Amino acid sequence: MKLGDCCKINVSSYSNKENWPVIRYLDTGNLTEGRIDEIQTFIPGKDKIPSRAKRKVKTGDILFSTVRPNQKHYGMVGTDTENLLVSTGFAVVTADSKLADSRFIYYFLTQDHIVESLHVIAEQSVSAYPSIKPSDIEGIDVPLPELAEQRKIAAILSALDDKIELNRRINANLEQQAAAIFKAWFIDAPEVRSWKKGTFALLIEKIVSGDWGKDAPSGNNVEMVYCIRGTDIPEVRVGNKGKMPTRFILPKNYAEKRLTDGDIVVEISGGSPTQSTGRAAVITSSLLNRYDKGMVCTNFCKALKPLAGYSMFIYYYWQYLYENNVFFAYENGTTGIKNLDISGFIETEPIVVAPQELITCFETLCRDYFATIYANGLENEKLAALRDALLPRLMSGEIDVSDVSL
Repeated sequence: MKLGDCCKINVSSYSNKENWPVIRYLDTGNLTEGRIDEIQTFIPGKDKIPSRAKRKVKTGDILFSTVRPNQKHYGMVGTDTENLLVSTGFAVVTADSKLADSRFIYYFLTQDHIVESLHVIAEQSVSAYPSIKPSDIEGIDVPLPELAEQRKIAAILSALDDKIELNRRINANLEQQAAAIFKAWFIDAPEVRSWKKGTFALLIEKIVSGDWGKDAPSGNNVEMVYCIRGTDIPEVRVGNKGKMPTRFILPKNYAEKRLTDGDIVVEISGGSPTQSTGRAAVITSSLLNRYDKGMVCTNFCKALKPLAGYSMFIYYYWQYLYENNVFFAYENGTTGIKNLDISGFIETEPIVVAPQELITCFETLCRDYFATIYANGLENEKLAALRDALLPRLMSGEIDVSDVSL
């Protein structure tokens, strides 16, 4: 049947007359492939409420961005719906529980070929941005098996997604633990007052520039490498492989700029008024082993080569200072793209250097954490590949689930 025959779209909107004491708002850019980055909070009468904060939702609703569908800003609404509004940039899809299982409809809509077909429609729109209308979603043909079979299919796919989410939470917890231990040992400990004062320059052997090279072999640019960009840093930090592009650079440049275990990649260009430059990720052998070629960083980044045994101390000290907005003071460029004076920061920002035996202990602890983080990341990569392979086969009925017991 048509999706519009088993689902309704944009059922309920918020009215200012309802006078909620607090509004929690989810924008389209803060939801990607089921993951929420941020829910903003506003107090009516005190804060300016975004004009797009209108759609009311309930548990089980499906959110699907109507702008640029191929960016995959979609997800399902969980149980925490109190005072929650979502952007009018979402189509809020509510399944008729007598005909369709919400999770089944969600997985159906998020198949690659469905997303791509909606994006083709979006590119033909006359609006300022490629966008679809709710009627475009309502007009999709949905092959609906019996409800019991829908639930079985959704349960199989959800089990994989649940394991992926559990691994993500474990990784986030390990990262938080390491940051908390760093602060307790190296910032808040009473003995810090007696330790040697210095700068990062004491602990970094050298700074290596990045290389963007060419997108295909050209002249002497024949060395194929993966290139880590600023946009890859958040993914790498949580144990994911990232989506690094392949580039072709000079072999001599690769010899000079190749990333190795323990290097720290820092983004030196970009940022925003509320986010400074200086985002960083530590490179480990676990990450390098997941790629079949060597790795360099883009020319919008720099690679720090720490002294042996100091990588994790430098990385978490760097993170601590970043979260305390220290890097804003080392940026130049008042218009356009901001640039980080990384040499000035390394040579002048004061730090306290702990005794080497304590730094070594911290290095060992963090290495164990990172081994787990990247093992979970690798498992998630395999689980996602399995889910994506099963999804179209389950939806088409190619795989029979009639004998599956739930």
